[in-house]
Amino acid sequence: MGHRKHHAPRHGSLAYLPRKRAKRLSARIRYWPKIEVATPKLLGFVSYKAGMTHVFTIEDRKRSPNYGKEVIRSVTVLETPSMLICAIRAYAETPYGLCTLGEAWMKDPPGELERIFTCPENFSQEENIKKIEENLDKLVKLRVIAITQPKQSSVPKKKPEITEIEIGGATTQQQFDFAKNILGKTVTPAEIFKEGQYVDVAAVSTGKGFQGPVKRWRVTKLQHKGRKTKRGIATLGPWNPHHVMYSIPRAGQMGCHQRTEYNKRILKIGTDGKEVTPKGGFTRYGLVSGAYMLLEGSVAGPEKRSIKLRHSVRPPRQTAEEPPQVTQISLDSPQGK
Repeated sequence: MGHRKHHAPRHGSLAYLPRKRAKRLSARIRYWPKIEVATPKLLGFVSYKAGMTHVFTIEDRKRSPNYGKEVIRSVTVLETPSMLICAIRAYAETPYGLCTLGEAWMKDPPGELERIFTCPENFSQEENIKKIEENLDKLVKLRVIAITQPKQSSVPKKKPEITEIEIGGATTQQQFDFAKNILGKTVTPAEIFKEGQYVDVAAVSTGKGFQGPVKRWRVTKLQHKGRKTKRGIATLGPWNPHHVMYSIPRAGQMGCHQRTEYNKRILKIGTDGKEVTPKGGFTRYGLVSGAYMLLEGSVAGPEKRSIKLRHSVRPPRQTAEEPPQVTQISLDSPQGK
């Protein structure tokens, strides 16, 4: 039997072209789901990636062959310091898309906000809230502007992330009353999500710089006696059309792209980081001292990267009613010490 040639055509989806670096290291959420709940609630949260470990849980999917048994799962540990709600922003629908109807900022904003932009000396909070209230009939979306508090985590930075988070559920009037109530206060992930819930995760992946087509597109290497190059591609395409098509695998930027993963399950939400911090701390991160969250599976990005969580846009049809039962969390040193 003769030698079978190894075929390795271009891998990777063309839907993400051009694969260029993300503008910012903080992901952007372009769509917020509509949820039907009696009381209004925030639809997202921002956390920091600490690292990964593994846990033992009781399998609660009834169609699984391991139902009721103890299984091992890899998990991502996110540190979730509380977020400060700095402002309310209202949107109206126009023929040209959403238009800002008005926004009201908190009194005495924290000094960290000055690291993002220059704050006005006087915020006329009452006037702006009244203006939004007068136009409630035109309002179609209500969002809050929130900032993270990295000083409460092990992330070595002072400048907070700022993000818009939409309010969902209930009526417009109830959403507005809810927004007024949390303005200037802090929120925790336990107020937004619950254990066992599925969430969407948006993050910017780990950057790998400028890479060739073998690593970037996983094409096969040419034979060792090939002319000129071994780690290039054999042909740039046909004579006609006589230009290099977009689908040809070329060298370029790899990583540092924004990606959104759907339906990551929250296994645990806790307040004491010592429960999940391994011996010696997480590599390139350190100790998780405060609130944390365990997400099943991996999450894009390196340690310390901001991770945005959102209520699931397309949750699974069948989900367990009870929260997952975590029997053990591995605290073994990731450095083998």
